[in-house]
Amino acid sequence: MNEEVSAKLELMRQTLAENGVQAIRLRGTDWFAWATAGASHTVLLTSETGVAEVLVTAQDAWILTDEIEAQRLKDEELPPNCQVHISPWAEAAERETFVRKVTNAGKVLSDKPVLGEQPLPASLQNRKRVLMPSELERYRQIGLKASQAMTEVLTAAEPTWTEYQLAGAGAEALWARGLHPAVTLVAGERRLPLYRHATPTGEQIGRQAMLVFCARGYGLYANLTRFVSFGKLSDENAELHRHVREIEALSLNLSQPRTAMNAVYHALAQAYAEHGFAHAILEHHQGGTTGYLAREVVATPTATETLAAGMAVAWNPSVPGAKVEDTFVILENGKLENLTFDPNFPNVEVEGRLRAVPLVK
Repeated sequence: MNEEVSAKLELMRQTLAENGVQAIRLRGTDWFAWATAGASHTVLLTSETGVAEVLVTAQDAWILTDEIEAQRLKDEELPPNCQVHISPWAEAAERETFVRKVTNAGKVLSDKPVLGEQPLPASLQNRKRVLMPSELERYRQIGLKASQAMTEVLTAAEPTWTEYQLAGAGAEALWARGLHPAVTLVAGERRLPLYRHATPTGEQIGRQAMLVFCARGYGLYANLTRFVSFGKLSDENAELHRHVREIEALSLNLSQPRTAMNAVYHALAQAYAEHGFAHAILEHHQGGTTGYLAREVVATPTATETLAAGMAVAWNPSVPGAKVEDTFVILENGKLENLTFDPNFPNVEVEGRLRAVPLVK
């Protein structure tokens, strides 16, 4: 962990020198976790920022927080030997005075710039998206826990459960494993063909349901989608799932270093048309790179960012009533490792990869 933090401090200090600025200030939940090797500053789950910040200068680095949070962060979250600057909770201006003092009121880069600060350069943003070996090891743990939680919940699910109950069971299974349930989407039998982003309701799920997780641990997101069917899938539904698996295979085949994101988008658009769903590319985003955000970069017609070894991707092609999604990392040899695969969930082989299919009960 210390080696990882040291390497990231070196990256940030190179950025300071290259841009002629005095400090980097990181407020977002994603950047805080990245800079601290997986620590969390989150109290309010729905906030993009938390109860502490990172401040880095050419000579020093601090965690900026207040009296309420400091001891817990030191005891339970932060890497050893972190410098912590503690402000009185009722005197927010004191933190700003400290920052001006240690930067000599100089220029500051920030992920969430305010008061004359400048945005982070693309070079540092791109480095954040490439996982170090220690980050990948943590990601494997998160993916395994999230996929096991999914299997546990859908195995227990009943058709009389409401969508709220299924989402709640999913959230409980994630919390029990120490993961934040950042997203738990549910669509039951009636709503499944109608909505791609189906936030849960009090309606019973009926004969089939979709459950979606964006599960966060160590700041990293494990994204996956699964289906359960109470009774045999109709031939029509089985065909829908076959179509999305074959469409997804194209995006996975293209998930190679130096592939541009818009190239994946255009290939998916063509694949949808060939499978008879030409409008599906317009009805929902197709996913993209992931990591410290549920999606770091979404594939669009104009997204020219390129993939690289060490990046994680989560594609989610869908048609009305069917979807497929897992979180993969692009390895140094160009192969993909599925971080959210649970061999205990039903699966089939698609172009050399094992892909989840609906759990039939």
